Amino acid sequence: MKRVLVMCTGNSCRSIIGEALINAKLEGIEAMSCGVAPSGKVNPNAKKVLEQHGIWKDEYHSKNLDKVIDIPFDLVVTVCDHAHETCPMFPHPIPKIHVGFEDPDGKGFEAFEATYKEIEEVLLPKVQEALNNL
Repeated sequence: MKRVLVMCTGNSCRSIIGEALINAKLEGIEAMSCGVAPSGKVNPNAKKVLEQHGIWKDEYHSKNLDKVIDIPFDLVVTVCDHAHETCPMFPHPIPKIHVGFEDPDGKGFEAFEATYKEIEEVLLPKVQEALNNL
């Protein structure tokens, strides 16, 4: 089982959607997410889009890197520029990739649907490719 950490700033939208999509769609890969400045809550529209696609789990929540820093990840993925620029050092060297997505926070539900689709179409193949190349 490969482990992937998906990071963004608030850990309320993009990284949660990425975590859920990786867990639901990529076999043999376990994803978690965190934020460099977590909001402490999942955006209601992010939860709604995951529920509508049948991949929401109550265990998904906004958390700080401190909660996952000691887990041995195979890959770290940043999904926003701020997290990419401020991505912290990990106790052990971990391959990192950056795939940025526009933040849907503060926009209508359609923006969350578009973000879900974009993460599914763009992020998942890049995660799979990065893990295959390890």
